[in-house]
Amino acid sequence: MDEAPCNGIPRVASLDDLVERDKDHDCAGFGPHHICVRVVAVADLPSRFGQFRIVAFWNNRDGKEHVALVHGDVIGALDLPVRLHSECLTGDALGSLRCDCRDQLEVSMRKLGAMERAAILYMRQEGRGIGLVNKVRAYALQDRGLDTVDANLALGFRDDERDYAVAAHMLASLNVGSIQLMTNNPNKIGQLSQLGVKVSGRIPHVMPATEYNRAYLETKATRSGHQMKPEGRSHLPEQDDPVILEG
Repeated sequence: MDEAPCNGIPRVASLDDLVERDKDHDCAGFGPHHICVRVVAVADLPSRFGQFRIVAFWNNRDGKEHVALVHGDVIGALDLPVRLHSECLTGDALGSLRCDCRDQLEVSMRKLGAMERAAILYMRQEGRGIGLVNKVRAYALQDRGLDTVDANLALGFRDDERDYAVAAHMLASLNVGSIQLMTNNPNKIGQLSQLGVKVSGRIPHVMPATEYNRAYLETKATRSGHQMKPEGRSHLPEQDDPVILEG
């Protein structure tokens, strides 16, 4: 595990103090690209899934505007329930049935919004990091019979191009000490751990399969190593399983 370069970032009393604290923040950065993050805005965000505060971040890497949805007092929290959700315009906003992204986002907001404290990092990593246009190109290849992995490879990408260095710094900026990560993806846990984030447990996050996304979910499980069995609705109660401590 790499030592996080922002372990000494000053702790603040509340989210409202983050912008002032970070106005001159500059650090060695996370990961091979030395990613540095600053909090630039904080506001209330009442939602149909619960009461949140939204924290907006600047970073020196991708020019994208990542945000955290925060519920309760997360400053300095240990074992904080956290979901890293990668942007999916087609699913999150347009209701596409090709994936389970919208279901994952809504269930995580409901579930974490009902806890004492939790956070959802909404990462602008469309299409597992290949971007919206390339995701549509991958869809076209899937329409011709390729699965999601082979479609990405045919376009010259890896199975998953996402990088979680920005997310690791976002957690450090919130002074989070350790997290329980809501995920089925061991790669997220591995990357965050390598970046110095203490992942103390995993919260399963399995959605029921439908006729439209069953092959997509099966590919996640069989080729991308996700810890899930998407046979059908009988697996939805896994949402309420206790935290699995690993390591």
